[in-house]
Amino acid sequence: MNDPVNSTILLLDIEKYSERDDVEQAFLRRMLYDLTDRALLAAGIDQTRRRRADRGDSVMELIDANCSVIALLRALLTELPARLHSQNRRASASARMRLRGVVASGFVAVDPLDGWVGSDLNHACRLLDADALREALRARPDDFALCVSDTVYQGVVRHSHTGVPAEDFRSVSVDSKNGPLDAWLHGPLPRERARAADPAPAAPQSAAPDSAYGSGPGSGPGFGGAPVTGGVFGGTNHGIGGGTFHGDVHFGGGREDRR
Repeated sequence: MNDPVNSTILLLDIEKYSERDDVEQAFLRRMLYDLTDRALLAAGIDQTRRRRADRGDSVMELIDANCSVIALLRALLTELPARLHSQNRRASASARMRLRGVVASGFVAVDPLDGWVGSDLNHACRLLDADALREALRARPDDFALCVSDTVYQGVVRHSHTGVPAEDFRSVSVDSKNGPLDAWLHGPLPRERARAADPAPAAPQSAAPDSAYGSGPGSGPGFGGAPVTGGVFGGTNHGIGGGTFHGDVHFGGGREDRR
């Protein structure tokens, strides 16, 4: 076995692949490889700087750690979804493809039989199979959901480089055999989207008072529902019925003097 080498790990998986027949699966595999190649080329990553493993309904790429992770994420957030949407528009219902993706990093060893070994790779695979990522894809109208490892988020995403806005990622925790794994999901969590679609009802307003002058014993005349318990209005005053009277008007138990 070769020594472990630090790499960027890219995983892409087709949703509901096993529900398709052999012809449809073969078409989806070709479509997946074409999308992956185009996205990686858009990120400036050619075939000499990556290594691919075929997993049937998914593809795994070990990418040279010197390649730009920012460029890779930017391509996965723009180039891949745009091409996937374009192809799905032209495809029949049975040939449409939806994808889950993971970007992680870590040390992976490759044995003489081209087997890949490493705990960092195992963690990336668990992120790909996580319920949070599956639910996110099911809840979205678009065809792609992306998750990044905490290492990728802390080292790259949180700095909000151009085309990779940190505020678009949400923290999630994924269960694994070795305990919870921290990760970051691009886009709203399913429950956030549900809240946005069904906002909480507005708080009920308090009932209006029976009259503008208040209603309890001992309450004086009011304006806008607030009782006036004292004070003097002097000069010319206008009555509610439209009349006019002169002099001082006393509230709060006093007398009214009209001249």
